[in-house]
Amino acid sequence: MLIASLLPAVLLLLYIWKKDTQKEPTYMLMKAVSWGIGIIIPVVVVENLMELMLFGENGKPTTLVDTTALAFLVAAIPEEGFKLLALWMVLKKNPFFDEHFDGIVYAVCIGLGFAAVENISYVFSHDDWASVAVTRALLAVPGHYAFAVLMGYYYSVYHFVNRSPIVAICVLFVPVLAHGAYDALAMASMVNPYAGSIGFVVLIYFCIKMHKRAQAKVVELVKKDKK
Repeated sequence: MLIASLLPAVLLLLYIWKKDTQKEPTYMLMKAVSWGIGIIIPVVVVENLMELMLFGENGKPTTLVDTTALAFLVAAIPEEGFKLLALWMVLKKNPFFDEHFDGIVYAVCIGLGFAAVENISYVFSHDDWASVAVTRALLAVPGHYAFAVLMGYYYSVYHFVNRSPIVAICVLFVPVLAHGAYDALAMASMVNPYAGSIGFVVLIYFCIKMHKRAQAKVVELVKKDKK
């Protein structure tokens, strides 16, 4: 169960590490992963408070508007917000943050550190853990990877290329939008099975497009560093 929980994150970490032509120090990468793990605690606290504010002590989402609010306000904004805080903490005085691709590398370490712990909690809490592990290996963990790529991309663009307010907003807004849309589609089945079926089909299409976009950002910054 533990291997099934951690393997997707490990494989994606190895993939992004191999893409980095100038490898970051291992201890700095581990520091970033540790930050991703560490933010689980404040994220859970904030998410529980937000859910309590939105739905009350025993309340649950009953409409698609509710699940969309849950996706963005309870999940996407707190999680991506704390990931950005962790990324800033790791990079603010980091002398090794000297290449465009580094933003993606560190953001992915944080995002997958978070995703690994989250994955353990989901897999270990379900009786049918194998199907949960497979589903999350194909969707949820790669989702966190893609959100991190987008955050790291815009963080590097802002740091090295263009310090405009629009780029600064994109550092958080783009991963929150991607994360919120992902969760809203995935959560539709909580209130309506028909909407859930349609949402799942759209989710697959959305994930394909999102990962293509993330891959394009990876290739763009790798090429930029080779110039």
